[in-house]
Parts: sequence; C-alpha cells; structure tokens
Amino acid sequence: MTSELDALLQRREALLEKWAATREQITRLEAEAAALLGKRWELFEEEIAAEPGHRKAIERSMLAEYAAASRISKGSMEFAFSDARMLGQFPAVRDAFSKGRIGPSHVRHVLAESQPVRNAVDLGDVAPETLGLYEQGVLEVAERDTAMRTKAHARQVAAALAGVIVIERLKKAEEERSVTVRSVGDGLALLQAVLPEYLAVAIHDRLTAMARHLSGRSDDREGILPPTEPTEAEWAAWEAEFQAHERREHALVDADTDTDADADTDTDGGADAESVDGGAPAGGAFLDDDPYPFGLPPELDLSFWTDPRVDPDSPCITRLPVCPRTFDQLRADLLADLLLTSAPSEAHGTALAGIRASIQVTVAATTLHGDDDRPAELDGHGPLHPDIARSLAGGSTGWTRLFLTSTGIITETDTYTATEPMRRFLRARDQHCRFPGCRMPVHRSELDHNLDWALGGPTSVGNLAHLCKTHRALKHPDVPDAARWTAGQQPDQSLRWVSPTGRIHPDPVPRRVMFVPSSSEPSVARWESPAAQQAGSPF
Repeated sequence: MTSELDALLQRREALLEKWAATREQITRLEAEAAALLGKRWELFEEEIAAEPGHRKAIERSMLAEYAAASRISKGSMEFAFSDARMLGQFPAVRDAFSKGRIGPSHVRHVLAESQPVRNAVDLGDVAPETLGLYEQGVLEVAERDTAMRTKAHARQVAAALAGVIVIERLKKAEEERSVTVRSVGDGLALLQAVLPEYLAVAIHDRLTAMARHLSGRSDDREGILPPTEPTEAEWAAWEAEFQAHERREHALVDADTDTDADADTDTDGGADAESVDGGAPAGGAFLDDDPYPFGLPPELDLSFWTDPRVDPDSPCITRLPVCPRTFDQLRADLLADLLLTSAPSEAHGTALAGIRASIQVTVAATTLHGDDDRPAELDGHGPLHPDIARSLAGGSTGWTRLFLTSTGIITETDTYTATEPMRRFLRARDQHCRFPGCRMPVHRSELDHNLDWALGGPTSVGNLAHLCKTHRALKHPDVPDAARWTAGQQPDQSLRWVSPTGRIHPDPVPRRVMFVPSSSEPSVARWESPAAQQAGSPF
C-alpha cells in the first residue's frame, strides 16, 4: 500500500513540475512577444517622423494588422502596445518578466498602478528616481505573490511615494460617482453604481454578511417562521384531546386485566385446579415485588402528544416554500429590499454613519491629528482620502495603535478599548487569509492554530494565523494523507506551507507601506467599524 501511494505522489509531482515549467516557458514567450511589440513601436515612431501628418492613419493600420494576425480585438492590441511601450521605463520589471519570475497579469497591474508616480515625476513633485523606488517596492511582492495581491500592494506603494497626486485623483474621481441602468434582455437590467471605493466595499460586505446569515440558518432555508404562542382555546383543545386519549388507554388496560382474571377461574366461580392460596401457581407463590403477575399492560401511546410550538402539524407554525436562491441571488434581493424599503433621512445619519460592515482603515497618527494630509489606506484595496479616514475615525472607538519596524513589519499593538489584544494584533498583521495568493479578508477568515492545539501547539501569535474556510480545510486531520497540507509559522512570522507532494509554498507577512517615519518604530492608528467590535447579528 505504501509503495502504491509513493508511486502516486511521484506521478503527481512529475505532472506538477512539468506544468510549472510549461507555465514559465509561456511567461517567457509572453515577455518576448511584448519586446517585439516594443520594437514595432520604435519602428512606428520612425514612420511617423517621415510622415508626421498621417500619424493616426499609420497607427490605425498598424493596430489593424496586428489584431488580424493574432485574431484579437483592436482594443486588446492597444493595451498590449501601451504596456510594451511603458515597459521601457521599468527595466527591472522587464527583466523579471523575461525570466518568467512574474507573469503578464503582474506586469499589467504594476504598470497601471504606477500612473500617480509617473504623473508626479512629470509635474516635478517628486524626483525621477522615485519611479525606481516604486519599481523595487512592487517587485518585492510581485515575484512571490499573485497578481491581485501585487495590485493592492502597488497601490499602497504609489500612495506612499506620490501622496499629493493620489489625493488629487481621489478628489477628481469622486466627482464621477453615478448610478445608471441598462437593459440586458429577458426582463433583466444592469443597475450600475459608481461610488467611492470605501462605500462600495462596505455595501458589498454588508450584503454578503446578510446573505451568509440567511443561507446558513436551517430554519431560514426551510422557510419556517418563528412559532407563535398558542391561544388559551388551542391549549384547552390539546389538553382535552390528551385527557380523552389517556382515558381510552386506561380503559384498555382495565379490560385486559379483567379478561386475564376471568380466565384463571372455573365456570362455577371456584378456584382453578392449578392454583392454591387465592390463585398462586401450584408448587409456588407470587413474588411480592412483581407488580404485574398477569403480564405487562400495553404501553400508553403518547407519540401524538407533542409541544404545539414544535409539532409540524401544529397550527401555531407557518411554513413557507423552500428558498432555492443562490448566494448571488440573495445579495441582489437584499440590495433591492434595502433600497426600496428605506428612505433617506437625517435620522438615519449620513452614509459614513450608516456603514455597519467590516472594513479596516490604516492612517498615520500625524495625518489623523491633522498635521499632514498623507493618504490613508483602505486595507486590502488601496489609498483612501485623509478626510474620509478622519470622518470614519470620529465615529468609532475601535482603535488599535500599530508599532512598525523600519521595513514595515508590525512588532506589537496597543489598544485603547476593552478588546482582545492578540486578535487585534493578528487582524492587523494578516489582513487576509494566509494561504499563498488568497485575498479573503480577515473578517471572512478564522484564526487557526498552525500546529494543532491538540498536538501541543500553543495559543500564541507565533502559532496563529487567519485562514479562510477553504484553505483551513486543507490541513484538517480528517483529510487523507495524500491530500493534506501542513503549515508552520517561521520566526519572521511567514507561513511555510507544505503540499502533499512535498513542495514548499511560503506566504510572507503582508508589509505595511511606511508613512515617512520619523523614528525606527513609527506609530500609526487603525480604525475598525463598530460591527467588527460587536458580536451578534451581522446586520
């Protein structure tokens, strides 16, 4: 059996190695294709230098030719040429791309999120070398993490290096908020809302919490409404039925006893020949502790008598049809219910005060105090306008002060409210599920003992990390050995995941972007919504 399992693991490992090598080869070819587009653009510039009055026509012809040759759309070709041109400003990114260390998606996000830094350089707000700092800071994550995590990190780095430009873009972008509706056919329509990111994230989070609450309750899934208290008439009817049934059962017992007694006497009323001393069997007497000398009476059937508040046939319970809605359908229905059954009012407060969802904001203490206007951070998403961060901070008491090293690693936390410091520290440190590449936020994840507590693993920050349900299940003891993962926390707080085939997949601690520290361990403040501090209903 062991040899068969070893052979299976070897086949799995061989397939994985071959797949990974193929993916790396594809990435290198993608980099080579991008380099060819870059050279073609250089040739295009030579062409328009000779024919400056026909730039648009020459460019359209070039794009059409490449789109036709590759069988992709003109818009995709425009993006490909744009990325290829911009790669010339990022030699380190181009080198990592050509060696297969990062993929096309990584490159696209690194280039797209660099715009604030490039604008700041063009305007003279920052030195030209700042673009190199951005490149180095983003590559540190891009070469070891997923494209989406790279995107979030790139936003943070850009906000730290070009905060003034980011704030201006946030102000301008907020003016673009809108709500539109467009028919998509078959009685459906697309309702699209363009909102500030912190509001959109909070709305989606609240809808998700409500949908999860409904889909996770068995009584909600079965459509059972909470039972009502029976009326006096209903109680009296049930009591009368019970007493009548009890009398019938006792009557049956008495009838059986009389029948047995009659069978033990002769026809002239004398004693049976086989019994003496008042009916005792010959050769012995009745046992004094036998309460049923003529056999056990029939048991009372009380199965019909149940609490009317839980009896399925009770008129006190109303049952609704089983709800077949999916998770997305629940979110859509809840959104419609909330929008159509509530009215804007000062009594309900502003949009900021109305947030009852789990979002996290990190802001420098100096920015919170008003000493500067550096961008804050909407954890896991990107920069946040400092005025919004201050407004959110003013309505919450859920504060945690974070102490960081000079490289942005959290060393400890200090809380001002009566909370569990260990949990606050881990939420601040992890930010999301600690499986490589997973971005499930901490309030949708669970704390997990990396070394099982049952096996002696301590309950300490050095042995705890947030994992989503999907990835936590990978290391469950019930999972077969051929499919079980293991995870261990290293001294630098990174997680070392080991797959069933023995491959090692590290997940480093998410770094915090520094807010231009004035000391080796700067202090920043972090806000959590009231809902994240209170237990109970997710609403």
